[in-house]
Amino acid sequence: MNALLEIDGLSIAFRSPSGPAPVVTDVSVRLGAGETLGLVGESGCGKSTLAGTILGHLRHGAMITGGSVRVDGKDLFALPAAELRALRGGIVALVPQNAGHALTPTMRVGNQVMEVLKLHRGLTGDAARAEAARLFGQVRLPQPEVLLRRYPHALSGGQQQRVAIAMALAGEPRLLVLDEPTTGLDVITQAGVLDLLAELRRELGVAMVMVSHDLGVIAQNCDRVAVMYAGRLVENGPTGSTYATPAHPYTRGLLASVPLLADPGLPPAMPGSPPLPGQAGPGCAFADRCAMAEDRCRTGGAPALLPVGDSEVACLRAEEVRTLPPEKRPHHERAESGEAAPVLVSLRGVEIDYRRRRAPGTAPTVADIDLDLYRGETLALVGESGSGKSTLAWTIAGLRAPSAGTLALGDADLAQPVGKRPFALRRAVQLVFQNADTSLNPRRKVRDAVSRPLRIFNLGETDEKVTGLLDDVGLSPALAGRLPAQLSGGQRQRVGIAHALAAEPQIVLADEVVSALDVSVQASVLSLLDRLRAERDITYLFISHDLAVVRSVADRVAVLYLGRLCEIGNVEHVFGGVNHPYTRRLLGSVLEPDPGRPRGQHSVEEPESAPPAAGCAFQRRCPVRVEGTCDTVTPPWREAGDGHRIRCHLDLEVL
Repeated sequence: MNALLEIDGLSIAFRSPSGPAPVVTDVSVRLGAGETLGLVGESGCGKSTLAGTILGHLRHGAMITGGSVRVDGKDLFALPAAELRALRGGIVALVPQNAGHALTPTMRVGNQVMEVLKLHRGLTGDAARAEAARLFGQVRLPQPEVLLRRYPHALSGGQQQRVAIAMALAGEPRLLVLDEPTTGLDVITQAGVLDLLAELRRELGVAMVMVSHDLGVIAQNCDRVAVMYAGRLVENGPTGSTYATPAHPYTRGLLASVPLLADPGLPPAMPGSPPLPGQAGPGCAFADRCAMAEDRCRTGGAPALLPVGDSEVACLRAEEVRTLPPEKRPHHERAESGEAAPVLVSLRGVEIDYRRRRAPGTAPTVADIDLDLYRGETLALVGESGSGKSTLAWTIAGLRAPSAGTLALGDADLAQPVGKRPFALRRAVQLVFQNADTSLNPRRKVRDAVSRPLRIFNLGETDEKVTGLLDDVGLSPALAGRLPAQLSGGQRQRVGIAHALAAEPQIVLADEVVSALDVSVQASVLSLLDRLRAERDITYLFISHDLAVVRSVADRVAVLYLGRLCEIGNVEHVFGGVNHPYTRRLLGSVLEPDPGRPRGQHSVEEPESAPPAAGCAFQRRCPVRVEGTCDTVTPPWREAGDGHRIRCHLDLEVL
């Protein structure tokens, strides 16, 4: 069978003052119709650059220095511009990482899909609108005719992603390139989108190249996996055998860095970081980070991809690596909580509603929140997008005012806005944001970002303190003079943590701080946060949609649905015991790096935009709903023991 995608000996370099800097070197990949290939590796390893070439695209300053890319037998970089435009969208199409940014904000989503239909299929007018509605239905968007008329900002993240998939399918392509298609989505939405892609693959026979730092996503959706490091393929083989018996130390390190629901330990982080383009040594680029490296690894040239089992591996000791036992995970010391530790922050009857006019039959956005955070613990808030996690954190930070209830840090009132809080209270509560790219001033150097809290709170703005803070978060003082754009994603996130630590806070609100990081950097940041908690006696309110990350780092877990607490307890009890029906659904949607693990089907319906005026907030989606009770009566709290509480009408024995 002829391959739909053929990449042969492809090499790409960036132009630089010192000469071409290689970013992809001698990569060869083949993909047949209906097959799915996963591309994995750390940031900067060349995944997205390679994926871009499948669309005939090179970043500014990049050039092909060898090899070719053929799709459907056509050499993309030898095609005239008109033929290349016809091939993009018609034969091969892209599903981008962030659909919210990729969609045109000033254009209705229906018109954006109809543009593709006109360009690649010649459809206009009513025919184009009817086909766009059909595509929306195919990707399981509710009320297609209504959504066609909406702008991107009026859609949820999951809906935006499905619009992007519909746009990609509009030209009836045979090959989809998916660049981090579920990054930033909660576990239920992610599972639904991935089930949708699997269904489309079965129905339409579309081949897919999926770029992702989520090894669980790759495990459950890809036939083969290609592991990239420093621009080279270091392992390429069937997903099942590659995950079960990795034969390259780098693949092994990536898999060990993934947090697991069944393992409470912190995932070990690989030391060091990938070399910059053009700065790899004469031997194996991974040698400086590899515990098994020998002199021949560093001096004998880059190892070639050779058959090992049913895979290809670029390692001189691949057969030995395959037989190594799994790495042990460091034990996570859980913080004392409950009566054994003092309460730091207390919330009672908190209600938040930012709608000026509440729709009939709905209740406040967040309501009836009773919650304690204990000194030195990590309390995780979990739930789907729109469940009120960030809203609650912003209220504690003073960025949103509660409409009812009390919030206190000791004797200090947290209900007042941040601008009216005394300096001591402002210092005590600090935020670390999800996206360090946007939270750091791009025109201010690292030194300025870290020293600003020292200056604001009169803590002594000195070079020694800045150096100490950078050292605390594992950054070299030499980075103090760099701009954020000159740092990696993990380094920028560490700068954000150092900025928060500079104020010497008592509580840090960490909002999705590792969601956009690759697994090895994520593991190092999680270990850093845990070490700082122990050393500085910091309390974390840790917001995350990744339940495996929560399992590894949190002491207690609070589950939110539509602004209502439905379960809270120690992480061992919540992840290993009786659960609220919503918690069970969250846990059942987690994708782990185990290709052999059976996967259930998940619907992609959106949660309600506002909670119902009466009854349980989860009533409409609950599989064990009791008619006449769940829709009219607020559920009671049921004690499961050791501080584990579940809010449900059903008895614990039934749950």
